[in-house]
Amino acid sequence: MSMVSTTSPIPMMPVQESEIEQYISRCVVCEVPANVLAVHSQSLNIPDCPQGWTGLWIGYSFLMHTGAGAQGGGQSLSSSGSCLEDFRATPFIECNGNKGQCHYYMNEISFWMATIEDRQQFQAPEQQTLKAGNLRSKISRCQVCIKNT
Repeated sequence: MSMVSTTSPIPMMPVQESEIEQYISRCVVCEVPANVLAVHSQSLNIPDCPQGWTGLWIGYSFLMHTGAGAQGGGQSLSSSGSCLEDFRATPFIECNGNKGQCHYYMNEISFWMATIEDRQQFQAPEQQTLKAGNLRSKISRCQVCIKNT
């Protein structure tokens, strides 16, 4: 099963027993008084919320991930879950319930929305290699907004 990981540095594999906790992200489910939506800029600029909406958080535009075998997942770009506050090249950890072990597998791939210049919107994208430390320079920014009540 794939789970959202924390920002802790990737450890030696496998991670097991009580060590696992520091690598699995925590979450909370909230009820809000109005609709929320994610707005993506497809640039390094933080997009504005629509008129009549207020910003809740800013982040990076997340599309989907692949997992072991035919597994993977994603969600609608209007969903608040498509705007993650932290960018991580490896945002998921794969855990095997039978063995009680978790791994960051090399065949798990995350997909993030890339930036694109206005003048290049309808051109084929140029292939580019990004080095560690420079990954955020090509990831679209986003903002999650709530409708004013």
